[in-house]
Amino acid sequence: MGIEDLVDVINKYGFPTVAAVGMGYFIWFIYGWVTKTIKPVLSSTTVTLIALIDRIRMLDNDMIRLTVKLNMILENLEEKEKRGNDKQKNRRSGSKGVEKSK
Repeated sequence: MGIEDLVDVINKYGFPTVAAVGMGYFIWFIYGWVTKTIKPVLSSTTVTLIALIDRIRMLDNDMIRLTVKLNMILENLEEKEKRGNDKQKNRRSGSKGVEKSK
């Protein structure tokens, strides 16, 4: 179909009618392209996205567990240091008390 045929069709049916038919074809073409090309790809990427979200949740849970364990270890070390300091204070005060009694 050449330019002359297009001009003849426009003269015969009018520009708005020819433009409406052209837009209809364009919409039909885009719909076919989306349903054949884009939709399958979106389905596979949705599955991949769900798998990645699950992995992120597992990693987040692991991070929370590790943080809790680390906090428990740090608290335990602080308690041991306090006990060690208390024992040293008791030994010092106990040895001074012995000297005073002599």
